[in-house]
Amino acid sequence: MSTLLARLHADEGGFVVSAELVIIATLVVIGLIVGLAEVANGVNEELEDVGSAIGSLNQTYVVQGTVGHKARLRGSKFFDKADFCDAQDDISCDSPAVREFGHF
Repeated sequence: MSTLLARLHADEGGFVVSAELVIIATLVVIGLIVGLAEVANGVNEELEDVGSAIGSLNQTYVVQGTVGHKARLRGSKFFDKADFCDAQDDISCDSPAVREFGHF
């Protein structure tokens, strides 16, 4: 029994495997962090494209007036003006923050 305990105490094979697993796990975690940061940038860019597409919709409408024998209906109109941040590439993940007018 004492020889078995002495052999287990002298065995370093498990330590080497554990150290290798720690190094591999560390590299995997670092790779995941970098990969997830790139995924976040890609998602932000795509959402900015969706927001720009919605902001570029033209909401202008005109209803022409009509004239009949005994009545007249005046027309109505609405013109869409450009909103703040309606342009493409307003959101950038790689540039520093810019102060907006009237904020902060």
